[in-house]
Amino acid sequence: MPLSGHCLCKAVTYTVDIDAPLVTGYDHCDDCQRQSGSTYSLVCVVPKALLKVEGPVKKYKGMGSSGNAVYRWFCEECGSPIAHDPDAAPEIIALKGGSLDTEIKKTLKPDVEIWTVGKLPFCQESLAHPFEHMPPS
Repeated sequence: MPLSGHCLCKAVTYTVDIDAPLVTGYDHCDDCQRQSGSTYSLVCVVPKALLKVEGPVKKYKGMGSSGNAVYRWFCEECGSPIAHDPDAAPEIIALKGGSLDTEIKKTLKPDVEIWTVGKLPFCQESLAHPFEHMPPS
């Protein structure tokens, strides 16, 4: 069964022809905290070539720690974050876990934490396998 999801207003919908994310984890980088409006962002990494998106997506270009661009996708209508797309890893895209369909979200099993160097002091208990920055390739 493919993964699927949508923004808050359902103007943006997406599907990924894959049964489960390649990686599911907590991203503690400052940019993900700001985009999510929370202490971290739940991300589901999938092959970008398998992602099909419909609707009014806007992309904000920021810089990653690699010095390469990171494009943060969000709904143009309601502002819901959809994904972040790093130029440093062009074959993947990190979907925002909260945008997945409800029944799919219930099956997620986060297994990694990235950018724990940015983890806020009141969130120090490990949620999954921690990496100070990105995990080694």
